[in-house]
Amino acid sequence: MEHWIERIAEELNERDVKEHVIASGTSISGSIHIGNSCDVFIANAVGKALRKLGASARTIWIADDHDPLRKVPYPLPESYEKYLGIPYSKIPCPEGCCANFVEHFEKPFLETMDDFGIELEVKSGEKMYKAGVYNDYIRTSLEKAPEIREIFNKFREHPLGEDWLPYNPVCENCGRVNTTYAYDYDGDIVSYRCKCGHDDKMDIKTGEGKLTWRVEWAARWKIFGTTCEPFGKDHAASGGSYDVSKIISKEIFNYPAPYPVPYEWITLKGEAMSKSHGVFFTPGQWLEIAAPETLNYYLFRSKPMKAKDFNPAMPFLDFIDQYDRVERIYYGKEEPASEKEGTKLRKIYEASQIEVADSMPFQPSYRFLTVAYQTAGDDLEKIFGILKRNSQLPDEMKDMEFSDMEDKDVGKLKARLGHVKNWLDTYAPKFVKFQVQKKLPRLELSNVQKEFLGKVADAIETHDYSPEELQDAMYVVINELGIKPQKAFQAIYKVVIGKKQGPRAASFVLSLDKDLVVKRFRLEG
Repeated sequence: MEHWIERIAEELNERDVKEHVIASGTSISGSIHIGNSCDVFIANAVGKALRKLGASARTIWIADDHDPLRKVPYPLPESYEKYLGIPYSKIPCPEGCCANFVEHFEKPFLETMDDFGIELEVKSGEKMYKAGVYNDYIRTSLEKAPEIREIFNKFREHPLGEDWLPYNPVCENCGRVNTTYAYDYDGDIVSYRCKCGHDDKMDIKTGEGKLTWRVEWAARWKIFGTTCEPFGKDHAASGGSYDVSKIISKEIFNYPAPYPVPYEWITLKGEAMSKSHGVFFTPGQWLEIAAPETLNYYLFRSKPMKAKDFNPAMPFLDFIDQYDRVERIYYGKEEPASEKEGTKLRKIYEASQIEVADSMPFQPSYRFLTVAYQTAGDDLEKIFGILKRNSQLPDEMKDMEFSDMEDKDVGKLKARLGHVKNWLDTYAPKFVKFQVQKKLPRLELSNVQKEFLGKVADAIETHDYSPEELQDAMYVVINELGIKPQKAFQAIYKVVIGKKQGPRAASFVLSLDKDLVVKRFRLEG
């Protein structure tokens, strides 16, 4: 069974190509999120798979920074509406911390690439125009404007004007690029008029203009020798950008269109990601709450055109549990439901890894650490002890002391604990959060609840339990006293955290200092 990334690589490898170029690109219209950066992650994975097959492959990323601003991105003020229509590269940095608007939004994204093990050749659309890279393609497009018009009109309800040219100069008067209409040219000099009322000429060699998108896309396929490119489903729609650019590439620039890898959008808690509405989740935000491999797993566990919804709140714990299970199956620590599932999950795991480790990495439960952290803070030795008491360590570490841990395992524990802390601080719902009270909370308890706590205190004081054993011991007391389990466990939460609900009782109790538990259950303060 092949993973879809492997299948793409194998199909590409069958082509008679000396070097594969997998291109990706992003419009720098605001924060780059996990939705519109799928291009990059897929392109990198395909490139790695090709090299694994022995093929020569490189990955490029093109910042579409010469495009016009169409909507003001969150959290910029309304005053930025004055820049609508102006190329991103000509808009100032909103906070004065970077050279311009582009660097402000591009830099945080590119800074995460090393963490994800992604090697990119970074290209700038604006710099390419300024350097004259597109000049010959602009000349060809102007000369063949009638043919390009004819291609466009096959997919348009309203035909383009007879004088329309596939080029948009930047208006000398208002600075906008999406309000100009090029209608004539003489050599490298293009005549245009703008909606602002300005009528002028410009030299294409200045770089103060750009090819219309679908022509530009086809041109850069040939410029870079692109053989494969992932892109969002909007470009893949029937009669959309890819369909049109594919024809232009072949008939105007004499270059075969690259292998397409369209992908579905990622929604955030059911809502479409939008830079202008502030609905997005960036790769940088992901790295705050989880390891980079988990984002790869999120993207690669299903086919690219399958709908994906991301929720960083409680569903995220389920997601991490799933990732951990796949890791255990890969290393033979857990049996899959079937041989077919095992094969499938191992392929997904391999595709998700920056480097596949020879042996299974230390994997402290993310979900359990949300409890342990709130009882012991970031004291790694205390956390290790809690994991040990709760049977949360792998067999080879069960009899180990914290001082015996290998540095790599300590690093894993520290990293995941840091992710858990950030998740608790930023995304965890209120009912997950708790704080062990320094003094006995003043909450009413019934006599039977008090008796339950006293008997559990006696049991804990005289015996060292595993979580399962303690749970069973609690139910013996519950049955003996005839108290409802809900009321019994409420008593525990009331005297420890001052709430009526909390984490799974047995594990929670064993995550706390034994003396504190015994004292608190005996209502001694």
